[in-house]
Amino acid sequence: MTLTATYVILAIAIAFEVAGTTLLAQTAQFTKPLPTAGMAICYAIAFYCLARITGVLPVGIVYALWSGLGIVFIAALNFVLFRQALDLWALIGLGLILAGVVVINTLSRSVVH
Repeated sequence: MTLTATYVILAIAIAFEVAGTTLLAQTAQFTKPLPTAGMAICYAIAFYCLARITGVLPVGIVYALWSGLGIVFIAALNFVLFRQALDLWALIGLGLILAGVVVINTLSRSVVH
């Protein structure tokens, strides 16, 4: 698998994880079948994609990128969809997460460039 394909699959995993997490609140503690099924399907696809790329990138790096970018995208999506505002410290924290993703992808020798 090429590095480009690996990152495309990682992006798909992140997108489905973000969708699943967004649906999680809509499940009403798993009492609503449609959002619950959608959430489960999204998480299943996300984990399948993660499993596919762990043969190319180290698990720790894959998980750091997946969870870090997922956090940032979920915060942004919740701001847009649900008007959940973030204070300055939350924005600084998200900026630090993004900085960590950039450092991993540009400077780490754990990731093949």
